[in-house]
Amino acid sequence: MTTRMLSQTMSSPTSATSSLRGIIHVVDDDRAFRTAIGRLLTAAGHEPRLYSSAAEYLAAGDSQSPACVILDLRMPGITGLDLQHALAGRASQHPVIFLSGHGDIPSTVRAMQGGAMDFLTKPVATPTLLAAIKRALERDMQRHREVEHLGEIRARYDSLTPRERQVMCGVVAGRLNKQICWSLHAAERTIKTHRSRVMAKMKVRSVAELVRLAEELSASGVPLETWKD
Repeated sequence: MTTRMLSQTMSSPTSATSSLRGIIHVVDDDRAFRTAIGRLLTAAGHEPRLYSSAAEYLAAGDSQSPACVILDLRMPGITGLDLQHALAGRASQHPVIFLSGHGDIPSTVRAMQGGAMDFLTKPVATPTLLAAIKRALERDMQRHREVEHLGEIRARYDSLTPRERQVMCGVVAGRLNKQICWSLHAAERTIKTHRSRVMAKMKVRSVAELVRLAEELSASGVPLETWKD
């Protein structure tokens, strides 16, 4: 059964092969399938990393990008859906593609609601698989850029002194220098100096840019100062 399925599923990469290369984590308890898909992915220019179980994958390091995870649905022990749920809590979660011979509507719905990029059934055409991988790698690259961007913004915010954070909070809240100095019991010249330093450290040229960065920080879970008049 496995040999027949692989002969229909895995053909040589064609013009659908993407120029985008990445690490492809394959979690499937079928040894013959892992061997076949590993050869296919290598021929397509990717770096396959093969795991016989969800536990084996969870124990491995997978922080490198761009990357994606191809999961079987039914596996002994931790299932594909269980693994997807476990990965959802990781900061470095890679996009997930389900590739299974046991797909059904409830499982497909659960997988897609859990954030899966695609749910493909075996046998799958090589161009279809490689196209799904390309989309997943593109999303992972975007996620990686966003993580780096947020890390940079957090580093800028961490460089502010407690007073500078208070001033930033007032500026973001739309308060004038006079209002900020009155609320913080400080001289207006001092507030202007702090405000200038905030703009320089946060690497922004306008209040609108500062507000946008503050919104991004807040959305990512960074606790910001709350302005109180």
